[in-house]
Amino acid sequence: MIESLIDFIRILTTPERLLHLLTTVFSGWWAYALLFAIVFSETGLLVGFFLPGDSLLFTVGVVAGAGGIDLPTIIVTLIAAALLGNTSGYFLGRTLGLRLFDNPNSRIFRREYLERTQQFYETHGGKTIIYAQFLPIIRTFAAFVGGVAGMGLKRFLSFNVFGSVGWVISLTVLGHQLGSVPFVRAHFEKVLIFIIGVSLLPALSHAWKAARQRPGSASDSK
Repeated sequence: MIESLIDFIRILTTPERLLHLLTTVFSGWWAYALLFAIVFSETGLLVGFFLPGDSLLFTVGVVAGAGGIDLPTIIVTLIAAALLGNTSGYFLGRTLGLRLFDNPNSRIFRREYLERTQQFYETHGGKTIIYAQFLPIIRTFAAFVGGVAGMGLKRFLSFNVFGSVGWVISLTVLGHQLGSVPFVRAHFEKVLIFIIGVSLLPALSHAWKAARQRPGSASDSK
């Protein structure tokens, strides 16, 4: 079971194998439906955290460059999947997530944790939704936590649009443009790791700045 899952993930992140999958087993509209389902599952279902969102989008761009799928169509499809997935996660948080904190004696889901989360999202919630879209695993849970924290729906949706559109377009277009470069094809896995690392920089920079601005930080104590 685990070996089959690992092999499927490798298919999704290997241009030649993904192209073969989308032109044989999942040809035509089935190809777009499959990719839609994968992105929706990663962003909207809490069990989809293991799916390769960033590397999949880049690989999809490479496949589009090879003529396997239509780039504008797949961009629209995946933006819709990300938007709907994040929104689904948000409403799960607003309904199911809040019930986890109903027990005042719970040691894991304590009310004080919920209150801290609510305060954080009131201050940084918009940036968090956008940055989290580019962060593996965190992307799966950010919208859910936003719902738990009671983030306003209109505010969430506005930042959800920015994050989802930016995430899908940047990675698919990057893959489309770089996929034919011999160096990229020869070192594809390393390039994917580098791209994921670069996508982490804005969030890490924001976290570092926020840590320095906290009362009692090392810079304040000097």
